[in-house]
Amino acid sequence: MADLVGASVISSATAVMERPRTGPDPAAALQSSPAPTGVCEFLDWDSKFFGIRIARVAGHRLDAERVAEIARAVRDQCINCLYFLAESERDTIRLAERQGFQLINVRVTLAARVLSTYAGTWNDDGVREAAPEDIPALREIAARSYTDSRFYQDGRFPAFRCDEMYRAWIEKSCHGYADIVLVAEQDGRPAGYICCHLQGDGSGQIGLMGANGGMKNQAVVRQLVHHALCWFQGREVRDVTVVTPGSNITAQRLYQRSGFLTRGTQLWYHLWPAGGARETSAS
Repeated sequence: MADLVGASVISSATAVMERPRTGPDPAAALQSSPAPTGVCEFLDWDSKFFGIRIARVAGHRLDAERVAEIARAVRDQCINCLYFLAESERDTIRLAERQGFQLINVRVTLAARVLSTYAGTWNDDGVREAAPEDIPALREIAARSYTDSRFYQDGRFPAFRCDEMYRAWIEKSCHGYADIVLVAEQDGRPAGYICCHLQGDGSGQIGLMGANGGMKNQAVVRQLVHHALCWFQGREVRDVTVVTPGSNITAQRLYQRSGFLTRGTQLWYHLWPAGGARETSAS
């Protein structure tokens, strides 16, 4: 599975993840490593969760030879839905769209240098580490927070299953997928959360973030980003990334105010092969 972007409410998803952490991805968080099929990776968790056969294109670029190989793999593996995270490169885009891939979402990656100004404590002003008793409230925040993600935007995945996917993702994050989940409180109850991940190269990544009321709750959202950067600073992390949907201008502006700059964009495509797509209600 995939997106996360937003990976944040302002975004905008297993056991040990073996694929590179290129951004929040429910599949990466919830499943074991995908089964390789050459040019495509069969996604066992996604397939079982949504009840159809789902795979992902390996790599981010296409040429005529790879397109032919992908078509054979889709046919041979009886794939119902194929994900493709494409580089913003002309020939790849043209080939993908000629083959029937539909553009679902734009993924924006932002990056920030963690400066000494974030040397303060991360667990004050109503922000603390998530506790087991927070999980029910966090699950319900997550279920309302990511309607701009590609799973909802596709229109073929039932919305109630997408809700449940994000509930499972934040619960998995609280149980160790994230290095820490910070929670902001209002009136003694969780009002929002942010997931922080330490990468193998010494950098950091913000994963899921959500808040009651979404972006209307900017005080909580800003507070969470600030305390996350303080947490990274305390672990001598100097570079932090986050991904969010390109349509979420509010999220991008908030991150930019916190010192993030756009690092790059990629395009999320979905292919529903003729006769293989299972049209589902978005309600």
